[in-house]
Amino acid sequence: MMIESVRLGAAGMSLRPPDVADAPAVLLLAQDPDVLMWNPRCRLPDRAAAVADCVSGADWSDGTHATFSIIDDATGAYAGTIALHHIDHDDAQARIGYRVAPWTRGRGVATGSVRAVSQWAFEALRLRRIVLTHAVENTASCRVAHHAGFALEGVMRSSKRFGDGLLHDEHLHALLAADPDVRTG
Repeated sequence: MMIESVRLGAAGMSLRPPDVADAPAVLLLAQDPDVLMWNPRCRLPDRAAAVADCVSGADWSDGTHATFSIIDDATGAYAGTIALHHIDHDDAQARIGYRVAPWTRGRGVATGSVRAVSQWAFEALRLRRIVLTHAVENTASCRVAHHAGFALEGVMRSSKRFGDGLLHDEHLHALLAADPDVRTG
């Protein structure tokens, strides 16, 4: 099922498909120590890899993901990436992940973006469940999940290898389309 690209708004930010013009900022964010630790699949060694990441992120045609660049409305600066991925239309569910620039952290950017993408996914894609996982030690992502209305469903023991090369336990959070927080934001 092909997904039509859209633009969303959230917390003073605009969410839009990635553009190759984002590549320098995408590359810079990929070198951030927190991103290197908590987003182990985000390995972009050079500008060419960042351009390729932007191009693949902007292509939603296979229906398996919807990736957005987060752009600050006031400055036009790239502030991060959020993606709905592993979209399963048959089971009406997906996973959500994000990485935000250091200068946006603590300002509600991740939380607002997660809420906006989740609401869009429930309404436009007719999904019923969205999953958010993070290393137990990543307390910032735990706060984002909580503030975005995702319920903590449990701990997945030794489930993912993070940037330090070690397997970490992960929290499993989920949000259902019927959850009140989706409707009230």
